[in-house]
Amino acid sequence: MNEGKPTKAKWWSRPRPVSPGVGEVGPVEDISGPGADRDSDGDHQSDGDYELDRPATATAPTGVAGAVDAAGAGSPYVAPAEPGAGSGVGGGDFELERPAAVLQGSVSDAEAVGSPSDAVPAGRAPVAAVPAQQAPEDRSWPLHDPDPYSTPPYGEPGPWAPAPPVQHPAVTPAHGTAMPPGPPPLPAPALLRAPVPYPSNPHPAPAPWQNYDPWAAPGPLQQNGAAVETKTQRRKRARKALVLGAVALALVSGGVGGAVGAYLERNGGVGDVTLPQAAKEAPGRATDSVAGIAARALPSVVTLHVRGSGEADTGTGFVLDTRGHILTNNHVVEPAGSGGEITVTFSGGESAKATVVGRDSGYDLAVVKVSGVGGLRPMALGNSDSVQVGDPVVAIGAPFDLANTVTSGIISAKERPITAGGEKGDGSDVSYVDALQTDAPINPGNSGGPLLDTRARVIGINSAIRSADGGTDLQGGQAGSIGLGFAIPVNQARRVAEELINTGRATHPVIGVMLDMDYTGDGARVGTKGGGAPVTAGGPGARAGIKAGDVITEVDGQRVHSGEELIVKTRAHRPGDRLRLTLRRGGSQRTVTLVLGSASGG
Repeated sequence: MNEGKPTKAKWWSRPRPVSPGVGEVGPVEDISGPGADRDSDGDHQSDGDYELDRPATATAPTGVAGAVDAAGAGSPYVAPAEPGAGSGVGGGDFELERPAAVLQGSVSDAEAVGSPSDAVPAGRAPVAAVPAQQAPEDRSWPLHDPDPYSTPPYGEPGPWAPAPPVQHPAVTPAHGTAMPPGPPPLPAPALLRAPVPYPSNPHPAPAPWQNYDPWAAPGPLQQNGAAVETKTQRRKRARKALVLGAVALALVSGGVGGAVGAYLERNGGVGDVTLPQAAKEAPGRATDSVAGIAARALPSVVTLHVRGSGEADTGTGFVLDTRGHILTNNHVVEPAGSGGEITVTFSGGESAKATVVGRDSGYDLAVVKVSGVGGLRPMALGNSDSVQVGDPVVAIGAPFDLANTVTSGIISAKERPITAGGEKGDGSDVSYVDALQTDAPINPGNSGGPLLDTRARVIGINSAIRSADGGTDLQGGQAGSIGLGFAIPVNQARRVAEELINTGRATHPVIGVMLDMDYTGDGARVGTKGGGAPVTAGGPGARAGIKAGDVITEVDGQRVHSGEELIVKTRAHRPGDRLRLTLRRGGSQRTVTLVLGSASGG
């Protein structure tokens, strides 16, 4: 690439020599001038191409293009060079002379200088010179002929244009040699038209596939002819490339990530399997949580194993004081009788023998005592009258001999009249309980265990469950829990426990009447016949004016639907408490007030 610099004319692009006339050879002069550089032999020194001297010929008059020998003008014969002439090459060799200089602007070097291959060797007839066409003297010629293929100035021709033909220099005769007529000369090239002035509005830059036009209006062109982008276009292209690159990167990343994720999910990852695990936490829990309640209550809960009279049973109890008194259900220790064995196991695993202090079948409560055991932690007692339906509760026991089992639930109902027992047939073993109902799971083995509030205080003693066969079991049968558990209110259990510890027997509050347990109507009817008097003479009922056949319908304003309910409501009080009863006699109602009496339990 020439970077727009002018180049020296080559032999194929120099002006062709023009003869003074057709068939004539005009005078020539050295175009190099007197100041031209020459070497020691007088030859021209040139930075361009040069041509070897043609063979020496006979001396020709000055001003002719060809040389003639002694035989006459126009003879085709070429005389060999004399030995030692020219460059001094002898033995038949000869040296070509440089072409004679022509008048500036009259002839082109292409016709005055021939290719070395055009030299006529000795013994061959030279070809006649081709007469040159007269060039007008008032025309200027370009350094090269117009390019009909519009070849770009730099590089190779574009793929859309055929390669230009090879230009050969015109054949010129040797000095003093006449050339035979040849093909007609090429017409003189047409004059180049003057450059077209630039239009007022430059046309758009040519597309890259258009040919280069040296006369086109200047525009932002690259070397390949493409338009040079403006700064805004370059910014837009860079922004577009950035966005496309980001999108491509996101797609590739998403694809790779999806493939890796699918592989890991399908194969479960690589390397060894390490399962995640939470760090170790502090053992402390909120005091009102189930865990907090259990942590405070378990040291006071015990498991009882009873054997005697061919029977065995398992139940639960809790420590009442530091003397070793433990409260449980009567039906738990009943198998031991008077000669059985009771073993108490504490939550820490220690075991000790226990003896029965007192028991009462009507309340289904019993107290046993252990000796020689230190560090006992008594269970705190709550108030069952403060319990509300919906309060959360926790039950602790040994269901199916699984010690220290903790379950939780709520208070489902209060003052549920529950009766249990009666296996003896005389009613002496029937228990009447004004119970707390809970949905905390209670199973056989939970009997005698504590029912706790959120402050880990005892509010009831778990005693009975309603099993799926429809019975109420206070004896620890093998039926499972269905969410209906019953507990003796702690206020009643506390009074009975105190009496059992202090006297060995419990007292029962009584009205002093005999009830008709076969009555199917609404209410509790006083008996009309039987082995004894329906109303005990001098008793609380007789003093209140109750007569045989009266139907008691309310106790302290609460409805009573059966004789069992009247007993349950009565035993929920202490002896000496005052009751208000509503009676129905004949077709009228009346209200009476009485003070409860006392009877020894068994």
